[in-house]
Amino acid sequence: MKEKIMKKLPIGIEKFKEIRTEKFYYIDKTGFIKELMDSWGKVNLFTRPRRFGKSLNMDMLRSFFGIGADAALFEGLQISEEKELCEKYLGQYPVISISLKDVESDSYEMSYELLSGIIYDEALRLQWLLDSERLTKYDKAPLQGILDHGFRSQAELCQSIKLLSGLLYKQYDKKVIILIDEYDVPLHKAYQNGYYDRMVSLIRTMFSMALKTNDSLLFAVLTGCLRVSKESIFTGLNNFKVHAISDVRYDEYFGFTDAEVRKLLADYGMEEKYEEVREWYDGYRFGQQEVYCPWDVLNYVSDHLADRSAEPALYWANSSGNMTVRDIIEQSTGTVRSEIELLVSGGVVKKKIIPEMTYQDLESEDPEEKMTYLWSLLYNTGYLTDTERAAGGVHSLAIPNREVRLIFEQQILTWFSKAVKSDTVKLRSFCNAVKDGNAEEII
Repeated sequence: MKEKIMKKLPIGIEKFKEIRTEKFYYIDKTGFIKELMDSWGKVNLFTRPRRFGKSLNMDMLRSFFGIGADAALFEGLQISEEKELCEKYLGQYPVISISLKDVESDSYEMSYELLSGIIYDEALRLQWLLDSERLTKYDKAPLQGILDHGFRSQAELCQSIKLLSGLLYKQYDKKVIILIDEYDVPLHKAYQNGYYDRMVSLIRTMFSMALKTNDSLLFAVLTGCLRVSKESIFTGLNNFKVHAISDVRYDEYFGFTDAEVRKLLADYGMEEKYEEVREWYDGYRFGQQEVYCPWDVLNYVSDHLADRSAEPALYWANSSGNMTVRDIIEQSTGTVRSEIELLVSGGVVKKKIIPEMTYQDLESEDPEEKMTYLWSLLYNTGYLTDTERAAGGVHSLAIPNREVRLIFEQQILTWFSKAVKSDTVKLRSFCNAVKDGNAEEII
């Protein structure tokens, strides 16, 4: 019998075309396109934790809608069965697509330069518009100026997405789809490094021009980890739809469902690993759907193709820092520490979750309010999940799986070590109690 050839695993690959043309394994999420077109608003924001497929889905949208799209990329996928939708939308619209995930620096000036470079690259991609017979020399002049000199003022940078969409609209006589991936990364880094107000002002003005006062816009899709307060960034946007992790709509399109993971394991001959994968990487609840972290599952399968006895690893945890958990533990009161211990032991805590926030809310002087925002941050970034549908804004929160539990345990041990070392009296008493077997003193 001829040995089955397994497809390559798309670890770290976020380009839809590359996955399809290079024959990587792909779990079909193209139903997302149909659902989006059935219910889209003018501006659509999807918030999900990192490593749950946001960037790949955004590139899938670009590959589907963009003028001259390759229909072959979608052959055999779910969306190809929607003949009328494909005829109307596949390859029919100009698209502007940018990702802000690399706009992260310890200074505003460097982040500004990084953002400018990203928009410049999109302008460079559209340089062919300078040869268009449908555009006048006056239409072309601002684009030529950007390509020749970059952005000579903040105003030029803020107007850039609107400018490019206007040129595309005039070229094709079709309104433009704008895709902005990881929109909140610059805000997160700005908060961490002390220039939050300046970055908020810049992003707010750019988004207002591109998404609010833009007659060339058909619709926009944005992704991020957090829904940053509307008053902070999305001021005055009409028909603004937010699809958060607690919403039922689109719940199956970010992350892998149980059925998808079972099939993936079967395709690679790893059915016996199902319970281990479920214990370590399942447990996230989006809407009514329980999902696995794709980054974890793909890395696990890859490692076990080489060594079936390999131990599960902290793939998601090691792909980024865990400052969120550290902040919760270091700033927590005795009551909160007890709640964290309950979570680590497999328990559930009931907490009010704030659906939208600014990073500055984490600096609230009200201790109770501050902890509410911190719990909300843990929930929205994937460290905690719902065990049941929320009622009245109160969520039943639990640690989703063994991987995240280990993150909490490691951070708690680190905090405990620091706290004990800073109090030599308590440390000496603790050691004596252990030596003497005095359980009451140890507790």
